[in-house]
Amino acid sequence: MKSELIVDVQPQEIAIALTEDDRLQEVAREKRNEDNFAVGNIYYGRVKKVMPALNAVFVDVGHEKEAFLHYLDLGSQFRTLQSYVTKAVSDKRRVPVITKTQRQPEVGREGQIADVLKVGDTLLVQVSKEPINTKGPRLTAEISIAGRNIVLMPFADGVMVSQKIKREAERQRLKQLLLSIKPAGFGIIVRTVAEDKRVAELDNELRLLVERWEETVKSLQSKEPVSLVSEEMGRTLGIIRDVLSPDFTNIQINDQAIYDEVRHYLELIAPESAKIVKLYKGEQPIFDHFDITRQMKTGLGRTVGFKHGGYLIIDKTEALFSIDVNSGSKKIYEDQEENAFQFNMLAADELVHQLRLRDIGGIIIVDFIDMDSKDHQQQLYDYVRKLMERDRAKHNVLPLSKFGLMQITRQRVRPAVEMQVEEVCPTCGGKGKIQASLLFTDTLAEQIEREYEQHGRGLQLHLHPFIYAYVTRGFWRSLAGQWRRKYGIKVVENQSLGMLETRFIAEK
Repeated sequence: MKSELIVDVQPQEIAIALTEDDRLQEVAREKRNEDNFAVGNIYYGRVKKVMPALNAVFVDVGHEKEAFLHYLDLGSQFRTLQSYVTKAVSDKRRVPVITKTQRQPEVGREGQIADVLKVGDTLLVQVSKEPINTKGPRLTAEISIAGRNIVLMPFADGVMVSQKIKREAERQRLKQLLLSIKPAGFGIIVRTVAEDKRVAELDNELRLLVERWEETVKSLQSKEPVSLVSEEMGRTLGIIRDVLSPDFTNIQINDQAIYDEVRHYLELIAPESAKIVKLYKGEQPIFDHFDITRQMKTGLGRTVGFKHGGYLIIDKTEALFSIDVNSGSKKIYEDQEENAFQFNMLAADELVHQLRLRDIGGIIIVDFIDMDSKDHQQQLYDYVRKLMERDRAKHNVLPLSKFGLMQITRQRVRPAVEMQVEEVCPTCGGKGKIQASLLFTDTLAEQIEREYEQHGRGLQLHLHPFIYAYVTRGFWRSLAGQWRRKYGIKVVENQSLGMLETRFIAEK
C-alpha cells in the first residue's frame, strides 16, 4: 500500500491530507498564528470554579470557555507536581531537579476534588481534548511529552509497553532497555512503533524529550498564570510522528519553511525517511494537483455515494452522528436478502472510510438495510470490526440490534471535519440574477489593474477551471496572454473556487 501526505500551506491555515493508494483517508486543518488549544498543549492555568457535584473544576487557560478538569485526571502524583511547579515559579534562576523534589502523598482514585483544589489555585495542565461545539477544552494534570517511539511522563514511575507489541521477548527487551537508560523521576510509555528499534535511536529520542521538558519548565518560569507554556508540535509534525511507516512514499509540501521543518524533524526521528519529503513547486494549487479538492467535495457532503448506486446519508446532532444506508434503485441480486447483504457490505467499506476521513467521534448510530439472516448480520458485524482495526482512534463496535442498528463509539478529541460542498453563488449572493456575462471580463480587467497598482508585478490570478479555459483560449491574443505581458500576472486554474470567484496571490 502506498501512503502519501499532502500539506497545503496557506497564509491563514495549514491543511494536511493523508492518502492511501491515492484515496483520501484523513484530512486535518490547523489555524496559523493563533492558539488553537491543540491536544498536547501545556498551560499554566487558574481554577475558576469548583464543582463538587461533578467532582471537577473549571480552569481558566485563556479559552473563551473555561476548561474542564475531572478529579480522575489529576493523576496520582498531582500534589508532587504542584510542589514542583511552586518551586519553579518561586525561584526562576534555575530549573528544579525532579529527583530533589520531595514526594507528596498520592492522590487516590477515591476522593473529592474540593480536598485538593480551591478557587484561585494555579496549576500546570495539558489539553487532552480540543474544544468541541459549545464545550471548552478538556484537561489532564498528568503531563506527558510525546515522541515517535516513546512518551515521557514526569513524576511517573516505571516503563509501560504498548499492548499492541505481542512478542513477549520483545516486550521484555524494550522494558529492560528503557529501565536502564531512563532518568530518575520519569516514567516512560513505549509506543508500538518502537518494536525492534535499536538502543541508540531510543536513547537519542529520550534525550530530546527530556530537553523538551526542561524547556517547558523554563517557559513556565517566565509566564504569568493563564498562559500557554508549551505548544505541541504543529499538526503536520504530529500526524507525521503518529502515522509515519515504511509504506510512506512521499510527503509533498508547498512551502519552503514547513518543508525545512519537516525534513529536519524526520532527520531526527527517522533519518532513512528524510528523502521522501519533497517541495512542491507546481503552478496548480497542490490539493488540485493531487486530486484532493475533488475528493473532499465528493466525500464530505451530507450524501456520499458508493458502488452500484448505493449511498450514505450522514447527519450530526448535539449527541450523536446518525448514518443511514440506502441501496438506491439498482439491484445487485434478485433475492432481496442477498441484495441487502451485499449493499450493506459495500456500505461498511464507505462507512469506515468516512469515520476516518471526517474524524467522526462520540456515538455513531448506523441504520443498515434490514436483513433477516443471523449469519448475514454476524458477517457484517465481523467485517466492520475487521475494517476498524486500521483506525488509530480508540473505538468500540456493537453487534446489530433487533432493529438493524449498529452502535459505534469512537474516540473524539477534535471536532469532526466539515466542508460545505454546496456553494452560494459568489456573484449573485443566492439571488438568482447576475450581471451580464459580457461585462465579467471587463470587471476582471479592472480588478487586475487595481491589484497591479497596489502590488506591482508578480501576482497570480486564480480562476475557476471554466473561466480559466475561456481567458487562456488562443495563445498570443488570449486575455491571459495580454494580462501577462501588460501586468506580469500569471493565471492559475483553481478547482476550489466558485464559477465567477477570483483570488489574487503573491507569487512565492
